[in-house]
Amino acid sequence: MKIVKVTDSISIKRSVDSGTSEQTAVVKEIIAAIRNGGDEALRSYTKKFDRVELAVFAVDEAEIAEAYEHVELSLVTIIREAAENIQRFHEKQLRPSWMTTEENGTILGQKMTPLDSVGVYVPGGTAAYPSSVLMNVIPAKVAGVKRIVMVSPPDENGKLPPAVLVAAKEAGVEEIYKVGGAQAVAALAYGTESIKAVDKITGPGNIYVALAKREVFGDVDIDMIAGPSEIAILADDTAYPDEVAADLLSQAEHDPRACSVLVTPSMKLAEAVAIEVEKQLERLPRKEIAASSIADFGAIYVTDSIEEAVETVNQLAPEHLEVITENAMELLGKIRHAGAIFIGRYSSEPVGDYFAGPNHVLPTNGTARFSSPLNVDDFQKKSSIVIYSQKALLENGAKIASFARAEGLEAHARAVEYRLKNQ
Repeated sequence: MKIVKVTDSISIKRSVDSGTSEQTAVVKEIIAAIRNGGDEALRSYTKKFDRVELAVFAVDEAEIAEAYEHVELSLVTIIREAAENIQRFHEKQLRPSWMTTEENGTILGQKMTPLDSVGVYVPGGTAAYPSSVLMNVIPAKVAGVKRIVMVSPPDENGKLPPAVLVAAKEAGVEEIYKVGGAQAVAALAYGTESIKAVDKITGPGNIYVALAKREVFGDVDIDMIAGPSEIAILADDTAYPDEVAADLLSQAEHDPRACSVLVTPSMKLAEAVAIEVEKQLERLPRKEIAASSIADFGAIYVTDSIEEAVETVNQLAPEHLEVITENAMELLGKIRHAGAIFIGRYSSEPVGDYFAGPNHVLPTNGTARFSSPLNVDDFQKKSSIVIYSQKALLENGAKIASFARAEGLEAHARAVEYRLKNQ
């Protein structure tokens, strides 16, 4: 793992995949086909990409019951406990509607309303992601969304992973469809004979899913365009090199484009971690993926001081940030940009991925500078309430009309002045 001495500023090497023109063209073609052809087009693409012919896309209760038979009770128990932790955390994010009355009798406020419907995309392929189900569905449930639809690509037998179905059932999903890729995003956005359209789409996927979400945004809302996973670890001599290395590799094994970075004022730690990463790589089942990630997007940045290390982390604005230093809590207030912050030796990043409660759907590619983790607010909308009093209009009507005329909008001005004239 390469060691880099920090000078004034750094620029992290990130893998930003915005798609090729050919990929974009394919996605646009798929979306148009689903809009025009509905279920027939959906079946055609499912046969083409997932290599399975489906007469019915919906998952029925028998399939869910079968899934429970294939998941060990111990894992079901863990999923339930994780779901409870996630729900408790997100319930604290709920905000009530409010109204306030001014001295002149005007009432102003904000009405919080849950979205009517949300579509959750759960990736398929070589792995199963029940944690993604919980992290996307539970905040929507807490927000009060009545209709939550889950889509996920089927395997060649037309099945979804049992653990994914169990997580969906435990989270309270009542609509599940065996469709994936850009075609699933299009079905959620515009509807087909089998799948009624939703108002928002959340959840990660491959480049075609990401491009499809970008294409349909505006007709429906989306959560974010997520990039490859990232971790930055801010550590000093008190950190254990083997633990730091293990945490770096926990993200590297996700994807060859994942980014794992250590920032430290300690050259001793830097050198020890570099050796430990290579040692642990040899024993990883996903060695090739992790090794590619470390070689292309991994780095150890050595600073002159802990203060410079903190500023370096703020420049990186990582998705995940671990702080493993002496008096780590004292640094928390100085960290401005990170999707999720893990404080202390025992707060390993996977704790947040699966069990602690905060959401693991996080901003990537430096977007933690201006965006937040998936949360309850993402599944609610806010309406402003204005109940203007007669007294307030008499006091301010002329000002409002003048403001409107300054913008060249005479009808706006007259709309207020007619009310003043009629008093």
